[in-house]
Amino acid sequence: MIVRLSVLLLVVGFCPLLPAASDETISGAEAAMSLDFVPVAGDPFPAGWHGGPPGTIFGDSVIVHAGKLAVRIERASESPGDFSTLTKSVPIRFGGSQIELRGFIRTEDVSDFSGLWMREDGAEGQLEFANMHERQLKGTTGWDEYSIKLPLNPAARKLLLGFLVAGTGKAWVDDLQLWVDGKPIGEAPKVDLVETILDRDHEFDGGSMVNPAQLTPLQVESLATLSKVWGFLKYHHPAVTSGTVQWDYELFRVMPAVLGAKDRAAADEVIVVWVDRLGEPKASGRPGPEETDLALKAEIAWIDDENLLGAKLSKRLRTVYLSRPAERDQFYVSKGRGVGNPIFTHELAYPGIRFPDPGYQLLGLFRFWNIIRYWSPYRDLVGENWDEVLTEFIPRIGLAGSSDDYQLQLMALIADVHDTHANLWSSLDVRPPKGNGQLPAVIRFIEGHPVVTGLVASPAVKPSGLERGDVIDKIDGIPVEELLGKWSPYYSASNRPTQLREIAESMGRGPAGPVTLHVKRGTEGIDVEAARYPNLKAAASREHDLPGPVFRLLSKDIAYLKLSAVKAEDCAGYVGQAEGTKGWIIDARNYPSAFVVFALGSHLVDKPTEFVRFTVCALADPGEFVITNPQSLQPQAPHYRGRIVILVDEKTQSQAEYTAMAFRSAPGALVVGSTTAGADGNVSQISLPGGMNTMISGIGVFYPDNRPTQRVGIVPDVDVRPTVAGIRVGRDEVLEEALRQILGAQSAAGEIERMAAGRQ
Repeated sequence: MIVRLSVLLLVVGFCPLLPAASDETISGAEAAMSLDFVPVAGDPFPAGWHGGPPGTIFGDSVIVHAGKLAVRIERASESPGDFSTLTKSVPIRFGGSQIELRGFIRTEDVSDFSGLWMREDGAEGQLEFANMHERQLKGTTGWDEYSIKLPLNPAARKLLLGFLVAGTGKAWVDDLQLWVDGKPIGEAPKVDLVETILDRDHEFDGGSMVNPAQLTPLQVESLATLSKVWGFLKYHHPAVTSGTVQWDYELFRVMPAVLGAKDRAAADEVIVVWVDRLGEPKASGRPGPEETDLALKAEIAWIDDENLLGAKLSKRLRTVYLSRPAERDQFYVSKGRGVGNPIFTHELAYPGIRFPDPGYQLLGLFRFWNIIRYWSPYRDLVGENWDEVLTEFIPRIGLAGSSDDYQLQLMALIADVHDTHANLWSSLDVRPPKGNGQLPAVIRFIEGHPVVTGLVASPAVKPSGLERGDVIDKIDGIPVEELLGKWSPYYSASNRPTQLREIAESMGRGPAGPVTLHVKRGTEGIDVEAARYPNLKAAASREHDLPGPVFRLLSKDIAYLKLSAVKAEDCAGYVGQAEGTKGWIIDARNYPSAFVVFALGSHLVDKPTEFVRFTVCALADPGEFVITNPQSLQPQAPHYRGRIVILVDEKTQSQAEYTAMAFRSAPGALVVGSTTAGADGNVSQISLPGGMNTMISGIGVFYPDNRPTQRVGIVPDVDVRPTVAGIRVGRDEVLEEALRQILGAQSAAGEIERMAAGRQ
């Protein structure tokens, strides 16, 4: 499950060193990982701290908690970006099981939220993340102490931490401290860093030295075979899975000879010699997993295809398969704590590579393609022929002539996986439409068309001439359908409604300045002379729920709760407030602010109730996924006895979908709305050459009867969608249908009329 803010935080370089435990404690000098704020003349940041955007972070010697200097983050409506963050990097050269960050915070008129944050990074990127989003620290508060905690991941090499403010307002932080296992970090056991092959092999640090001017059909075919063999060996050959070779650099060592081969037989022979250099592995003799446990079988029949590989190479790969490693012996992949999603250990991001570099570009393709083949629980739902995708993208990515082109081609590759979790999250500014300007409008696809559903109010914005309910037909004379055709290949999503959601949130972007829109207003078509504004806050609301409090009574018979501001510790209280109502509307047209599947779901069932089961990867048999036993809600008092109606739409994604699955299992519960995002399961992050990153859904999520959720989403019991006419007058037609389901059509009519009167 993903919190979007975690994707946006600053990414820094990674250290691939591995720790070896020691009984020593960190010296006083090293504990100058002190988090004190020490002023630097002429610099708004205290010594050892950084962050941004510029002009929003300041040292403050007047408003402090206990020391001489606090840090103030101050954001106005015209401040760049959606949030500001103060950041410090601390090397993880200490042992323990849990890290805690403590600090004092004060706020003034914070609109969204503020709080502490921590992130652990390893060689492959982000491993653990925590912030205070779910606590919704906003508004105006006095000094108070807060803390966040993370498990210390054994693969973590760097701790990033700090303070952030999202939205507008002011907030101060002071007296930060790091604790490990309940003790100050200075008392934590020291670890010595032990080198791996990634620290010793530097031959291609400056570039791959692979630079074909073009790629012939023979070369494309040979590279496709190389990619498959390279990925297979990466996860099966003991010399690679044990971490004795820098496998990325081994690719660069063999690739020139493969490119230079005069025919397929010669290319296959080059690969055979390369495989033999790894040494002949010994058969492990261990059996595979029980067939009855498998949700997905490994796709390895191709290694026996002598027409594809030739007899010698096929025989070598069969020998390697019979020597595949035990579960614990994978160097490039491990399992996350808890549910066991794949963690792509030791996948270096190579942020300093200069593009174009065809070798590194092909490495990005080969890495991602093989991760999908072996570690995606949903590879059978991709919908594309994955072998043909590889062949198609070898020239597209390998011959990309610039960094931007390389990133766009990666986006198109990732989009072919059809997973809303997957995107080139590091490179969204490259995705069309490009520009630093933003229309002051909220756009959403309604009845298949982009519709203005709201207008952005800001002192810097002049009236745009747009109105709620305007249907956008053209942008600067170009029909929207034509623009969708150009943009869609770069927007990754599990289904079309979610792809249109993502496009809608970007389609107001472009060069700052005037823009002509042709809109349909009712039956009339008119031209509107509008403008895009630089640094305008993201115009698209990420929720479609009701503004106002998290819980309320819409009437004496109807309770309402929105997940976007829910608090786990208040769940029993919500149930108490809803007691006696005929029905409870739980609005999941948003991303939950807290994980409340069990904290709230246990109050909605009257007996142990299964609601989900997972599929998880088998490290010892790459490509295989095992299905787990179902998870259940256990009843807990107080019990809500009215009818449950869960509202969903294209905003309902990941944790929101999982929550809807759980609450749907309550007796008589109904799901009302439209297609959800179809992307569930804990995410697994993937670093790509050039300092880029993507993610995939890392575990499979299914109903107890094995019905899927990926790409399908949470299918509503009652399908109801907003209309352009309803948007124009401010109706919430999905909520209205929920009222009908609880009260009946006649009784609901009065409540709907009362709500309409309240809008006027």
